[in-house]
Amino acid sequence: MKKKNIFIHYFVLLVMIATFVACGKHESSGQYIDDSVITTQVKTQLANDDFLKSFQISVETYKGVVQLSGFVDSQQAVDKAGQITRSVGGVKSVKNNLIVK
Repeated sequence: MKKKNIFIHYFVLLVMIATFVACGKHESSGQYIDDSVITTQVKTQLANDDFLKSFQISVETYKGVVQLSGFVDSQQAVDKAGQITRSVGGVKSVKNNLIVK
């Protein structure tokens, strides 16, 4: 009887650990792929723009929210980068952290 109780306790503990690990995963692989596609499309659009291609603009995406960071030389560049980013499909919002130097 004692062995059975120990087995049940370990089994319950194992199930609880598995549940916590499964719940701790914030992003599914499908979401990660979607974010990667969005990031690639934004980077491509920024690189193809004659006005913005000379700037190093970092792009990161998490759950459809795109963050832009880096340095540009005018507010016009900040606005244009945000506009281009919002035009990409799948973008839910833009955190435009570009800094005018």
